[in-house]
Amino acid sequence: MAGQNQMPVIKLPVIAINFKTYPQATGEKAVLLAQTCEKVAKEYGVSIVVCPQVPDLYRVSRAVDIPVFSQHMDPGDPGRFTGHVLGETLVEAGCVGTLLNHSENRMELADIEDAVRRAENLNLYTLVCTNNPLVSVAAASLNPDSIAVEPPELIGSGISVSQAQPEVISGTVDRIRAVNKKVTILTGAGISTGGDVEAAIKLGTQGVLLASAVAKSDKPEEVLKGLIEPIRE
Repeated sequence: MAGQNQMPVIKLPVIAINFKTYPQATGEKAVLLAQTCEKVAKEYGVSIVVCPQVPDLYRVSRAVDIPVFSQHMDPGDPGRFTGHVLGETLVEAGCVGTLLNHSENRMELADIEDAVRRAENLNLYTLVCTNNPLVSVAAASLNPDSIAVEPPELIGSGISVSQAQPEVISGTVDRIRAVNKKVTILTGAGISTGGDVEAAIKLGTQGVLLASAVAKSDKPEEVLKGLIEPIRE
């Protein structure tokens, strides 16, 4: 229920779908896509997280029984923050988590830390996006729930980081684990096939964050099933 948030238990491995603001994944289409994700998640016994744009959070969270994350959260208290996205409103909208520092909405490190702490107080799960090993290590030191490693040049390219730059993932995993042994690590950028997901898991990550392969697809159910096949129960 709104205002009574509990920290979600995200089963691993996890597939997180960022709807961005694609026309195919906004408004009522966001609800339909989220329902497709829910159907596949339950059929295959795999954890799928959906991340609609902020105006769609309420309607999507009311329509599905899988984790719904915001695409962003700002630090700050309710009151004088016109145009900002505050954690309290995300809880009221039915969110159980949020992305932070996506490449399309970068944040200062101090703001990431503040947002992570505020999310903890609200029982919101935090998924911090990072673009290189140094940022990944800095983010890991803030103790978020999860980190998604996403070289920005590969986002939306259809070229998977696990194939194009596998050393970025494996090396970053080692550096993150040196400072934080508990944080969940995801692979992002260019993920589009089950082979990409399988490669990401083999490189030491515990799931993937992707967008266009599902959110822009004419057949998202088929794409989701293909992504899940290598990690299904």
